[in-house]
Amino acid sequence: MTTIAHISDVHLPYHEKVTLPQLLNKRITGYLNWKLNRGHAIENDTLQSLMAHLKTQHYDHLAVTGDLINLSLEQEFALGQQWLKSIEKPNKLMFIPGNHDIYVPSGKGYMTHYWHEYMEGERAEDKYPFPFWRQVDDVALIGCNSAIATPPFFANGTFSRRQERLLEKLLIKTKEMGLFRIVMIHHPPHDDVMNIWRRGLTNRHRFKRVLKKHGADLVLHGHLHKSELKSLPGSHGEIPVVGISSASMGPNAVQPPASYNLYNIEKQGDKFTCTMQEYGYHRFGDTIEKRAELVLS
Repeated sequence: MTTIAHISDVHLPYHEKVTLPQLLNKRITGYLNWKLNRGHAIENDTLQSLMAHLKTQHYDHLAVTGDLINLSLEQEFALGQQWLKSIEKPNKLMFIPGNHDIYVPSGKGYMTHYWHEYMEGERAEDKYPFPFWRQVDDVALIGCNSAIATPPFFANGTFSRRQERLLEKLLIKTKEMGLFRIVMIHHPPHDDVMNIWRRGLTNRHRFKRVLKKHGADLVLHGHLHKSELKSLPGSHGEIPVVGISSASMGPNAVQPPASYNLYNIEKQGDKFTCTMQEYGYHRFGDTIEKRAELVLS
């Protein structure tokens, strides 16, 4: 059996001074949101407790589906690098970016410089960093990038024609290898996202099209800060699509409290079974408990 752990939307608290020149762009809206809203809900103690609980579990790989930081400041990327190193070795943690990791255009370069070890793997074409994949026993983890720098008040992502073409190559290859294929993307690929015009995945039809043609076994995403289970049509039936709450959201916040998921994947002949366990806080609670257990396939 192979176990994949999943967290998302860590939003590492950053309390150092931010200078005026750093805020003369989209960061000003994010900074105000942090000071007036999100910063009061995100709790470092919650994050530390959740990760300590996760470390008591046996898992083979940790999947992180974006938004490790908040404003794409270089200091945040350095802080994120320290945090990643404290959590897991690069060969056991796979990261894909979210919109807050590329909040402004400079974030892309900082992310590559500080976090590249956690985005290493085999690529469909070497000159393009995404999508990439790693093999973990009988599992293929395939990481896509939906994150782009957007104007103020927008948090949408995109899925390009190139990523569709390259993802197709990886889905074909990993299927031929007989692997359980997990696709990671930050933005949910659904049509019913609230305020989809400014928060959703544009060109999501491309993502859905390639999955419908070549299939996958599971899709993991973040972005919405809530746990949800939906599905997309695949080549041989419905594909489970799982979202997850923010890993640092306090139990007294308006949004759902912090959680992590474990996916236990077992090969039986030429078929796979996948069971999901969700662990986290209950609202207004102070302990981490198993909140759900579901058979996905």
